[in-house]
Amino acid sequence: MSATQAALPPQRNLAGAGTGGGDRPVDRRRGSTLLRHLAFALAAALLLLGVSYAVEPFRNFQLATVAAYLCATAGLTVLTGLNGQLSLGHGALMATGAYTVALCQNAFADRGMTGGWLLPLSLGAAVLSTVAVGAVVGVAAARLRGPYLAGVTLAVAVVVPALAVTFDGVFNGEQGLSVPVEPPPMSLGPYFPYERWQLWLAGAATLLALLLLANLIRSRYGRTFRAVRDDEVAARLAGIHVARTQVLAFVVSAATAGLGGALLAVLAQSVSPGAFSLTLSLFLLMAVVIGGLGRLAGALWGAVLLVALPDLTHSATELLTLSPAVAQRLEGNLPLAIFGVTLIVVMIAAPGGVQGLLSRLGRALLARWSARRS
Repeated sequence: MSATQAALPPQRNLAGAGTGGGDRPVDRRRGSTLLRHLAFALAAALLLLGVSYAVEPFRNFQLATVAAYLCATAGLTVLTGLNGQLSLGHGALMATGAYTVALCQNAFADRGMTGGWLLPLSLGAAVLSTVAVGAVVGVAAARLRGPYLAGVTLAVAVVVPALAVTFDGVFNGEQGLSVPVEPPPMSLGPYFPYERWQLWLAGAATLLALLLLANLIRSRYGRTFRAVRDDEVAARLAGIHVARTQVLAFVVSAATAGLGGALLAVLAQSVSPGAFSLTLSLFLLMAVVIGGLGRLAGALWGAVLLVALPDLTHSATELLTLSPAVAQRLEGNLPLAIFGVTLIVVMIAAPGGVQGLLSRLGRALLARWSARRS
C-alpha cells in the first residue's frame, strides 16, 4: 500500500479497484469485512464458551490471563508493527488502567454501591484514563524518532510505577490496592466456578477490543498507519498528517493496553507497582516480535507465550534439585533469559515470527496439495 493510495478518500481509493467506480461496490466490500470479523468474533466466543466448560478452573484462569495480555500485545502490534513506533513503556500504560479500575472499584465499594454495571463502568474509566495518558505520550512521541522515542517510553515505564510508590496515600505504596469484584450472578447458580466467570469477562472484553482493532486495521486509518511506517516523507507528500496519524496509533494502542492492565487487576483482585515493572514492558515487546509483528494473530502467540513461559520455568525448576534461594532466583530471571534466547532464535529462523512461519508453512502445504491435484 503506497502513501498515495492511503491518502485517497475511501470512495476514490476503493472504487478504482471496483467494477464500475460507483459507491455500491465500496459499501458492499466494507460490509463484508465487518460481517466477516463479526462472524469470526462470534465463532471465537462460542469456542471460548465450550473450552471454559471443558478445562479445569486453573486453566480457565490462565486463559483469562492470556486474554488480558492479548489486549496489550494487540495494541502494541498496531503501534509497532503497523505504524513503526517503538514503545518500551506499555507496562506503564497497563499500570494506569489497573490502578484506575482499582480506584473506581474501591470508591464504589466505599459508597456501598453494588450491581453488575459497575465493573464495565470501571473498565471504561480505565480505558479513558489510559487514552488521556497515551495522548500526552503520543504527542511527545510524534516529535521523536528511533532511540529518542524508545528513551521517552522507557522513562514512562520507570516513572509510572514510581509515582504509585511516591503517592502512597492514594496508591498504598508497594503494597498496592485491592480490587473488590462482585461474585458471578446468582442466575448462573450457587456453585458456578469463579474462574470460568473470569474467563467470560476477560474473553468478552478482549474479543470486543480485537473486533475494533481488526476493523481499524482494514479501514483507511489502518492504511495510513502502514503508509507512515513505510515512508514518512512519501506519506506527507501524499497529504497524510504524519504526526496526527502517529498520535492516533499511540492512543489506540494505549487504550487496549489500559484495558489489558485493568483486566489483569480484576483477575488478580489486586494491583501493585511490582506487577508492572520495566521487565513487563520488555516482555510485551519481545512477545509481539516473537509472535509476529503487524499481525493480530501474532499478538495472540505472544500473549500465550507470556503466560506459558513462567509456568514452564516453574515446572523446570521443580524438576531440578536446587536450594530454595537458587530456585527463587532462577524463577525470577530464567523467563527473561529464555525470552531473549527465543527472540534471537526466532529472528534467525523465522523473521516473520511464529505467525509468519505458520503462514509460510500453510502456503507451502497448499501449493503442494494444489500441485498434486493438477
